[in-house]
Amino acid sequence: MSAKAIYEAKGKELLNKYLTDEAAKNRFAVVTETVNWDTLTADHPWLLTEKLVVKPDQLIKRRGKLGLIKAGVDLEGVKEWLKNKLGREFEIGVAKGKLKNFIIEPFIKHEQNEEFYLCIYSSRYCDTILFHHEGGIDIGDVDAKAVKLDIPVLEEVSDSDIKSKLLSKAPASAKEPLTKFIKALYTQYRNLHFTYLEINPLVFTGGRLYILDLAAKIDQCAEYLCKSLWGDLEFPPPFGRDALPEEAYIAELDAKSGASLKLTILNKSGRIWTMVAGGGASVIYADTICDLGGAKDLANYGEYSGAPSEQQTYEYAKTILSLMTAEIHPDGKILIVGGGIANFTNVAATFKGIVRALREYQQKLIEGNVSVYVRRAGPNYQEGLRIMRELGNTLGIPIHVFGPETHMTAIVSMALGKREIPHTPRQMNTTANFLLPTGGVVQASPATSRRGSVNEPSSRSEGKVTVPDQSQQASSKSERTQTLFTEKTQCIVWGMQQRAVQGMLDFDYVCSRREPSVVAMIYPFTGDHKQKFYWGHKEILVPVYKNMADAMKKHPQADVLINFASLRSAFESTMETMTYPQIRSIAIIAEGIPENLTRQIIKEADKKGVFVIGPATVGGVKPGCFKIGNTGGMLDNILASKLFRPGSVAYVSRSGGMSNELNNIISLNTNGVYEGIAIGGDRYPGTTFMDHILRYQDDPNVKMIILLGEVGGTEEYHLVSAMKSGRVNKPVVAWCIGTCAKMFTSDVQFGHAGACANAEAETASAKNQALTDAKAYVPKSFDELGTLIKDVYDKLVENGTIVPEPEQPPPTVPMDYTWARELGLIRKPASFMTSICDERGQELLYAGIPITDIFKEDMGIGGVLSLLWFQRRLPKYATKFIEMCLMVTADHGPAVSGAHNTIVCARAGKDLVSCLASGLLTIGDRFGGALDAAAKQFSDAYTSDMIPMEFVNNMRKEGKLIMGIGHRVKSINNPDMRVVILKEYAKKNFPATPLLDYAIEVEKITTSKKPNLILNVDGFIGVAFVDLLNNCGCFTGEEARELIDVGALNGLFVLGRSMGFIGHFLDQKRLKQGLYRHPWDDISYIMPETMGLMGEDTDKI
Repeated sequence: MSAKAIYEAKGKELLNKYLTDEAAKNRFAVVTETVNWDTLTADHPWLLTEKLVVKPDQLIKRRGKLGLIKAGVDLEGVKEWLKNKLGREFEIGVAKGKLKNFIIEPFIKHEQNEEFYLCIYSSRYCDTILFHHEGGIDIGDVDAKAVKLDIPVLEEVSDSDIKSKLLSKAPASAKEPLTKFIKALYTQYRNLHFTYLEINPLVFTGGRLYILDLAAKIDQCAEYLCKSLWGDLEFPPPFGRDALPEEAYIAELDAKSGASLKLTILNKSGRIWTMVAGGGASVIYADTICDLGGAKDLANYGEYSGAPSEQQTYEYAKTILSLMTAEIHPDGKILIVGGGIANFTNVAATFKGIVRALREYQQKLIEGNVSVYVRRAGPNYQEGLRIMRELGNTLGIPIHVFGPETHMTAIVSMALGKREIPHTPRQMNTTANFLLPTGGVVQASPATSRRGSVNEPSSRSEGKVTVPDQSQQASSKSERTQTLFTEKTQCIVWGMQQRAVQGMLDFDYVCSRREPSVVAMIYPFTGDHKQKFYWGHKEILVPVYKNMADAMKKHPQADVLINFASLRSAFESTMETMTYPQIRSIAIIAEGIPENLTRQIIKEADKKGVFVIGPATVGGVKPGCFKIGNTGGMLDNILASKLFRPGSVAYVSRSGGMSNELNNIISLNTNGVYEGIAIGGDRYPGTTFMDHILRYQDDPNVKMIILLGEVGGTEEYHLVSAMKSGRVNKPVVAWCIGTCAKMFTSDVQFGHAGACANAEAETASAKNQALTDAKAYVPKSFDELGTLIKDVYDKLVENGTIVPEPEQPPPTVPMDYTWARELGLIRKPASFMTSICDERGQELLYAGIPITDIFKEDMGIGGVLSLLWFQRRLPKYATKFIEMCLMVTADHGPAVSGAHNTIVCARAGKDLVSCLASGLLTIGDRFGGALDAAAKQFSDAYTSDMIPMEFVNNMRKEGKLIMGIGHRVKSINNPDMRVVILKEYAKKNFPATPLLDYAIEVEKITTSKKPNLILNVDGFIGVAFVDLLNNCGCFTGEEARELIDVGALNGLFVLGRSMGFIGHFLDQKRLKQGLYRHPWDDISYIMPETMGLMGEDTDKI
């Protein structure tokens, strides 16, 4: 969400920090249940000497009226007053909660006539300052009493306006200080991104202003701009609903994710739990549960949306299940896994996360007698529903699964026993058969739906639906009623969004457009280039520009920009776009743009006459013409919802996810969508409901309008006024979601930033009633929306307003290979095979073991190497031995050939990789590469039952060196301590060392001839590793031999010595050594004799 309330103490801390001398600094001390009074008084010594005021700081309104303020007492009086309040339960209306956070301040003695009321709040086009010369707890109806000053966005407040419009009744002595204070306060209000700031009372006494009580909300979305200004900022929960660790965990996941994850616990003991995809859908499910009598049993509100990953969905589901199964309910519990038709979220991927969590909690779910009801659709939904049904066959609890053929909220009435659970054979589509020759989804559009469950008998009688005569439509035009999109619309996409662009091109093709709608892309992080896309069966190139100016100049016909920039850059890119007059419409997809920046966009757009759709939207669609980004979802949904050709029904919604659900509902019950726009879920969408409804009213092709509003704001009342005045006289079917808000005992912020009622008129129930009074068609609940739409549509067909046309099959669009493979339609042999690592899932796997488990079990480098090289979890002693081998082979000084080559290369100015390669290429039988050869020679001799002497003699006869024997420096009298250390470890920890024992016997023979013919490091590691492979119990003899043959043992030396080579490279760079040239005196120049070698004539020269 966006605007969130903060503690009074934090608000005063911010004003202390950024106001100067305009008001007295606020002194305060915070008291919690863990208070240490000695520490508190040491930090705030004024507590011991002054009269005090104490009150709870927990977002409680009207504390004075509730008797929750104690004033004019000393510290002992404060302690006494807190005895029966701190940590105690308290009831405010229907909300019950614990008082656990208090604020103590100095008592400011003053008279009643020295109190003022001051409030600043933001709206779409301005900030408003309310002032009343009489403040305090008895102020009453502020809106009726206070004077008001509106400050348009980006404009400054003047001293003269403050004095003349706000302070006309203020005492003369207070006017100047109040003017100075209000002006400074408003500056900080904007700078710190407050959205609401109320001071009551503001006291002027003794020539100074004092802020006594303060309530504030701040724009959480501005954190990336204001983190350094705010410092640590905590958003407390409303009174009556304590923040739980699980809520904090989901909030943390949400902050780290590009997706949206929300969770609010309403009743931990409730029996109805929801796991809903989509901000709008989550509200509708909560509405339906409450409308059907389940409010007291509703345990939580929450949503996941924005294409969360499988792992994120797993964590979200696991958190909900942990809370749900903590208590057992005598009637069992219900889990609603619901959602609309997704635009771009891979349903199967998210369901895999939910399935993982359900399996993990299987036993607790059985013990808790839990029933699960699932309804979902969208990309790859068939696979998602399939795996959920399969889970139901094995989990041991009932799981009822439905797709888009079932009305979105029907599973709620099934779960609550209000509707029978259908037992007809389920569709088991696991492929995208809509694109196959037998798919045949494009059907005629009669009044009767092609799917049955939505069109159940309605509680409304058929005769009650009347349709106004459209022959006398209002003819006046709004200033902003131009057509946004046509079949010739060209757009530019900001951002590297290949999937969205391909979806738009597929939509264009299936709509039989002659040319693609996307003519260019802008991506400032690369140079100009071209991206390849499909246009039907062939490939085309779409230019990508680094600079917006180049894109605009080369594509002057483009009049739409779709902005996929992140929330941090969407403002700048949008403002830049509006400097180009050719752009008439902009869609801003990003969610979380600070409200102050959004309002600046709106002001500039109004000035330039630009339509802005969003922020926080999926966009919109005009069937047969144009779609924005991911609107409408995958091609199967576009075909099923008949979005490839225009219908007669236009809609406008806040929710992007619900817009796709509306596409489905409308296609089931009418001849289809003419245009649909999701204006966005933020408090200040770029365009409003009425901007689009007036366009629909003035478009003769639109015969019927649908509005899906929501709790919060007053925009729906503009439609009420327009309908009453006759400006809008086409049939309007309307429903405002969020009716459940009145059922909750504490404030709940729904999924959209704008879904929060600040007054009775902003509640969904009040809006629905007002729309009903204005003669709009308003269902009793969202459950009846489809039925009501069908009733109105049937009447329009009956009176001839709508004449359904025969369906024409759209062109066939081939399916992308990657998506066909995802759906299981095709298979092909892989070009590569791997069995050691898998990075495709939510967590990296080494030989099947998650990376988190590797760290949890402290497997170390040796453990990782055992997984990646040997596909085994070797015993701890074995992985330790591997690490020891790497340590002893890491380096052997700069004189050895590999290190020498690395140093020479480094001094020639080459890069690290080149220098490392130079050293590694030196490794061979004569330097460091004897591990495999030694292992083979000694193993062959040992397995052939040769005695050591026989082995030595045979090697001498064959004129071969014994690999792993001999050292240039070390000898039997000056042993290599590396070998000594490794030998001691092997003898102590290995189960058996027969080959090592054999090699030691060979060493005794060779050193008797020459003392430096010792078993060297290469030889020791080679024979010891053969013993390890043969005797650790993890390998067969054939597997061990294969590892030796493929060169695995030499890998130990290569990996270990790479550390040393890199060290030499860094050392040479650190020492700034110049180009190496070998000295002449260290080279013997032996030229060939020239006399007689080149012939007599040459010798005479």
